[in-house]
Amino acid sequence: MDKITESASPHRHLERMSVADLLKNINAEDRTVPLAVEKAIPAIEKLVTALAARVKEGGRLFYIGAGTSGRLGILDASECPPTYGVPPDLVIGLIAGGDGAIRRSVEHAEDDPAQAWLDLSQYHIDKQDFVVGIAASGTTPYVVGGLHDCQKNGVLTGCITCNPGSPLAAISDFPVEVIVGPEFVTGSTRMKAGTAQKLVLNMISTTLMIQLGRVQDNRMVDMQLSNAKLLDRGAKMVALETGLVYQEAMWLLRQHGSVRAAVHAFNQTG
Repeated sequence: MDKITESASPHRHLERMSVADLLKNINAEDRTVPLAVEKAIPAIEKLVTALAARVKEGGRLFYIGAGTSGRLGILDASECPPTYGVPPDLVIGLIAGGDGAIRRSVEHAEDDPAQAWLDLSQYHIDKQDFVVGIAASGTTPYVVGGLHDCQKNGVLTGCITCNPGSPLAAISDFPVEVIVGPEFVTGSTRMKAGTAQKLVLNMISTTLMIQLGRVQDNRMVDMQLSNAKLLDRGAKMVALETGLVYQEAMWLLRQHGSVRAAVHAFNQTG
């Protein structure tokens, strides 16, 4: 298949551009990405609706990908527990080549169509779970093979890809295609395609967590209080909700360990 993500950049002779022109042209390309994501919102809505139903019934969300796509999935998964206080095994990111591939490329890791199911099986994946395959090209064997095996085993699937009509979309129950066009540097899909994938992942996990009740009003009431900045943020949330002064709110927060628990304790005694 012809891949838009691999087609020639409309910008020529990049080596002759000034630094200012390079930055302006990259930025001009980047501005097209949110517009492409907007066109995919109906597909993203279908994916998140199905995903939320599975997770509410006890299922988990898995991301599988290779290279940049795999790293983005792991990034999104790793930020869910500290941001929303969910268990670390609720959202799981897997990358072709294993954890070593997070920092360094693992040669040919993405070329084995059977490996993703083996990796998923380490987590005892079952029909309650939901797997999202991430691949800019939509042809990565690790991801396509993984979703194919999920289909054979009755596991619901979605995908995020940046080429239309890809094998990955064809094998997904809920495909999301974000067509961002050629990259500024031909084939460098860590740029616009990677940005699009990150935006969609933000939308998926944030909407899921809100659907799971992990946000009240517009605040992260279950965030992990793992540093001074987050303690300060949490104390201000408690003060806003309870009317307590900052020092009293901080004491209550430290006593109960989360904004939600602190506010609940105040309401119970107040």
